[in-house]
Amino acid sequence: MEEAINRIAQLAMLCAALAAGTAGAQSYPAKPVRIVVPFAAGGGSDFVARQIAVKLADSIGQQFLVDNRGGAGGLIGIELTAKAPADGYTLMIMSASFSATAATNRPAFDPINTIGAVGQIGSSPFVMLMHPSLPAPTLKALIALARAKPEQVIYASAGNGSITHLAFESMSRAAAIKLTHVPYKGVAPSLTDLIAGQTHLTLGAYSTAEPHLKSGRLRALVVTGAKRSELLPDVPAAAETLPGVDIELWFGLMAPARTPGPIVDRLNRALNALLEDPLMRKHLAAQGLTAAGGTPQQFGSRIRRDYEIWVKVVRDADIKGS
Repeated sequence: MEEAINRIAQLAMLCAALAAGTAGAQSYPAKPVRIVVPFAAGGGSDFVARQIAVKLADSIGQQFLVDNRGGAGGLIGIELTAKAPADGYTLMIMSASFSATAATNRPAFDPINTIGAVGQIGSSPFVMLMHPSLPAPTLKALIALARAKPEQVIYASAGNGSITHLAFESMSRAAAIKLTHVPYKGVAPSLTDLIAGQTHLTLGAYSTAEPHLKSGRLRALVVTGAKRSELLPDVPAAAETLPGVDIELWFGLMAPARTPGPIVDRLNRALNALLEDPLMRKHLAAQGLTAAGGTPQQFGSRIRRDYEIWVKVVRDADIKGS
């Protein structure tokens, strides 16, 4: 009898918690919502966040305010989000560097398990950019050159342990070649030296690469996705030469773990709806992004898949964070 009473009490508590969560979701948001961007204003994550914030405010009827918290390769903003109350009033828009940063730095607060997925916003492959002076018209030719001259081909990354560093290491291992890595403090200085011929290769988003490709200062060797990009249909995918390579730059909406499910679901529905808006898709396309959408579970699986890949790369290449 006592056991039955305890079970009934537990069931009553569960029902009360579910009812409270549903009620909270119905009244959410009752005040402005902060969207943390772990980088300075003006970058890709910031652009996406400001577009999404405006649309979420229109659809939900409450302010969504972008809060740029750059520094330490994104760790400052990530930690702020991880330690915020899990009430739906602190969100984060982050790029694929989230998984790379977590794998490289292994911070004490464990971002993979303290920050949860709400929904993927968009994605794009990286473009492998090459200085025209390098005598390698194709990825196969580059691999042959690198094997003939180990460590003489130089690639620039956005920083030690950055996603561009890990991506190059991953592809180098797949191709069984050894390149020389030069880390920079961000994308802009790495591009400056590449254009000047100080390095041979780098990886960049399409929006970053486009003006340099059009001017002829740089060449696009491959895109890093599993298939060719609609934006660069004549540029091969790396997977055509290195089967299995599939590295994308994604952006997504995230929240502290344990944010109530009904709130996460409401945000996810609103995000998916706005990603169907032709104008939003056009804004994302202008940045070289294909609108994504999907469930929190699908986005969460993508984050963890990338994290597991980068953990292996970091371990095998003995990469240290910045």
